[in-house]
Amino acid sequence: MNPDRSTASKPAAAPEGVRAPAGVDAARFLDAIARIDAANAQDPTTIVVRGAVRPKELAHAELATEWAWRLREASGTPPSEALLLAARAHHIERWTVPRASYPDGRAGYLQWRTGLYQFHASRAAQLLAEAGYDAATIEATSKVIRKERPRGNPDAQALEDALCLVFLETQLNLDWRRIDDDKMVEVLRKTWRKMSQAGRDAALGLQLDERERAIVARALGA
Repeated sequence: MNPDRSTASKPAAAPEGVRAPAGVDAARFLDAIARIDAANAQDPTTIVVRGAVRPKELAHAELATEWAWRLREASGTPPSEALLLAARAHHIERWTVPRASYPDGRAGYLQWRTGLYQFHASRAAQLLAEAGYDAATIEATSKVIRKERPRGNPDAQALEDALCLVFLETQLNLDWRRIDDDKMVEVLRKTWRKMSQAGRDAALGLQLDERERAIVARALGA
């Protein structure tokens, strides 16, 4: 499934409720966000987020952007333009590269994941260029999307934290339909290892139901 990109060169309408970081070209930033959102709005899979049915990747992108802001503001450091652009585009058009397009098994899974990083970064770069971004900002954004050296790149780690928080907020109940509690404990432990202390602190503040709290406590050995 290939999205219609025939109107890609046209400026997009700025989405409501999106903040541009201080010191950037706000019109260009909002144009880029709108282009990314228009692409992700084509996702045929929908999920319910905070009571509303939304295209999955659009909803995840919005939540990742929200968490990037919250994590940075909690640290007293405003989010960079590259971080916010990467948060919005981190899974852009992910549904067009299904797992089944790669071989079965762990090796095939890892190839798929690596391919996705490159695909998302490349597609984001295309849209950012169409919005008028310079090569340096595009490359900085691409590095965050590709999760290059997350422990040595504060933006990459902030995105990792944001994505883990989106998972915890939206996917726990969905994944419980597919896997048992023991597997979920393993998944949560792997998620926890990816997160910084700031991300973990934010995770512990999430509003979880009784079952979710119990499984998180078990995963953390509490």
